[in-house]
Amino acid sequence: MKKRILAALVGALLARAAFALEPFVVKDIRVDGIQRIEAGTVFGYLPVRVGERMTEEKAAETIRALFATGLFKDVRVEAEGNILVVIVEERPAIAQIEFSGMKEFPAEDVKKGLRDKDIGEGRIFDKALIEQAEQEIKRQYLTRGLYGVDIETTVTPLDRNRVAINFAVSEGDTAKIKSINIVGNRAYSEKDLLDLFALRTPGVFTWYTKNDQYSRQKLSADLESLRSFYLNRGYLDFNIDSTQVSITPDKRDIYITINIAEGEKYIVSSVKLGGDLLLSEAELMKLVQIKPGEPFSRQKVADSSKAITDRLGNEGYAFANANAVPEIDKEKRTVGFTIMVDPGRRVYVRRLNVVGNNRTRDEVIRREMRQLEGAYYDNEKLQTSKRRVDKLGYFEEVNLDTEPVTGTTDQVDVTYKVKEKPTGQLMFGAGLSSSEGLVLAGSVQQTNVFGTGKALGINTNTSKVNRNIGMSYTDPYFTIDGVSAGFDIYNRRFEADELDIGRYATETYGAGVRSGLPISETDRINLGLAFEKTEIELFDESPDRFIDFVEDIGTDEPTALIATASWLRDRRDSAIWTTAGTYQRIFLEGGLPGMDLKYYKASYTLNWFYPVSRDVTFMLGGELGYAGDYGDSTLPFFKSFYAGGASSIRGYKQSSLGPRDDDDDVVGASRKFVGNAELMFPMPGMGLDRSARLGLFFDAGQVWNDEDGETLSDLDMRYSTGAFVHWNSPFGPLKLIIAMPLNTQSDDDIERFQFQFGQSF
Repeated sequence: MKKRILAALVGALLARAAFALEPFVVKDIRVDGIQRIEAGTVFGYLPVRVGERMTEEKAAETIRALFATGLFKDVRVEAEGNILVVIVEERPAIAQIEFSGMKEFPAEDVKKGLRDKDIGEGRIFDKALIEQAEQEIKRQYLTRGLYGVDIETTVTPLDRNRVAINFAVSEGDTAKIKSINIVGNRAYSEKDLLDLFALRTPGVFTWYTKNDQYSRQKLSADLESLRSFYLNRGYLDFNIDSTQVSITPDKRDIYITINIAEGEKYIVSSVKLGGDLLLSEAELMKLVQIKPGEPFSRQKVADSSKAITDRLGNEGYAFANANAVPEIDKEKRTVGFTIMVDPGRRVYVRRLNVVGNNRTRDEVIRREMRQLEGAYYDNEKLQTSKRRVDKLGYFEEVNLDTEPVTGTTDQVDVTYKVKEKPTGQLMFGAGLSSSEGLVLAGSVQQTNVFGTGKALGINTNTSKVNRNIGMSYTDPYFTIDGVSAGFDIYNRRFEADELDIGRYATETYGAGVRSGLPISETDRINLGLAFEKTEIELFDESPDRFIDFVEDIGTDEPTALIATASWLRDRRDSAIWTTAGTYQRIFLEGGLPGMDLKYYKASYTLNWFYPVSRDVTFMLGGELGYAGDYGDSTLPFFKSFYAGGASSIRGYKQSSLGPRDDDDDVVGASRKFVGNAELMFPMPGMGLDRSARLGLFFDAGQVWNDEDGETLSDLDMRYSTGAFVHWNSPFGPLKLIIAMPLNTQSDDDIERFQFQFGQSF
């Protein structure tokens, strides 16, 4: 804009100096020299009209106005009798922008960045902007560590006063971080401090994480992690004195040096409460996490203040404050705190608003809310509501805003701001498993049909062991109290040939209904009833037990009315990257009287997660199973328990453990125990990246029958240990297991390496 104004002023001055215009009354106006621009556009900028008097001042004003548009590089005004002639020379327009040699970025992304700099197709070409364009492209390359990028720009004239711009890009090699040095550390080793950083030198997985490429934003985050590390361990005077980032002349290696001053370690001398406590001092002191005699911790101080404000928020004090006031004794290297509490006024929630839900109906979100309009503000209920809305899975983001109501002192409006994401999926996939081989899958799913929160899905997957086809429907709020209802229709085929168990095949056709009842925020009871018909295919080499079962029930196409019931308690902090909490499930299944199959099964699953440190998590899990029959029936062999495999006792082949017949075929059992212990931590070399997890494990378990009075203590248990990697790769989830069975027997089927790749949809 400044260039345009300057050009207009210069043009006006030159025009004044170029000629003297005798005043006249304009009878007509003609525009010469235009090629792309319409004459009407020029007329719109002219300060003089037909019938008005033209003077030197008006001529200068005309030239100045047209120059200011930026559309012209030359403007002249002449008179032919009483006709005003405006002669212009247009600036060329950019007809196209092309890139050659550019592989790192999509062309459209770069064009968008150029448009923000006023450089784009259809806009006026200005040579002065070319350098800016080159700098913008280089800036984008620098964010990827490509410091050796070189750009040559070619401008080609086209017809109708247009130009084509080509940016020839030579990307060069990516600059990698050669070393990161920390200077001034005494209390902690450089290795321990560098483990806090996302940035690092090249490693096994940095080709994927890009953490070996310098980024100013990542370095700033790493420096803040370093600062927090020291401040949370008592170093109140810690400071980062300077940071130097240098690159070698060939622009391939980057060196980072961080100079720090640790200072002295401070101990907390006292913690007191002050101000208007509102609640009892004893109750609030329980929320204070930092204690006298401990090293100073900025995080514990902040968490203590937050815990107090959140507690007061549960009583309706939405704008409570708790500020920690320090008293520092540098000689004794101690620090005392007085947490000043100001509860403010108790407030009511006037309205609960929802914005951003263009597809999802308001009622789908509002039924998850635990805070009521007209009730006292309750921070715990609001946060619970936010978590419940987030768990719906319909939104990318869920944010909560609290605003005072204008003109009042005791009312607030609460707004839930959501950002919707696609909830319909049409997917085709493939996977690979060491137990099932190639798995092909596809699905059509909509988890939020017409914005109602109801789910509808059609799924199929097939492998050399299993083939499943099914349709399901779920209404999570069949009643206003959150009772869910749904149905399933399915066809399942199982081929035992591919596993080391007795040979048989089953094909099951079934349909069922189910319902779920929430009994708390983390607990749920589910009930189901399904009708199934199973076609059993046996072979000459099938185990006698399987043949006897078919003879006992009198048909190889038994029917069953199957009732299921389960109790689920999920208190994990995350279902994907779990670090703390528990997951429990009791599942009951039974074939009801009046049909061919009369049996029952019960299982209990428990997984307990404990955070050993910020990055390390310990998991202790297990599963118990019990099955049997009643009446004149026999437990169906295809309902028996099996053990072994990547999701059971690792190191042993899938479903290979348990009782065997005279032909050494595994036949399943009515009792099951599996125990797992895991120690999980981030993948070395990947820093804070959470796409991969490494772990060590110890498994134990077995399946058995109680016909001979065997108990768990009498079992010939199997044990294994080893390591595993879980990686959410760009191509799908990958699980790798290296296992070492500890007490194998001669008839055990061993798999020391097990894996699964891809996702079954």
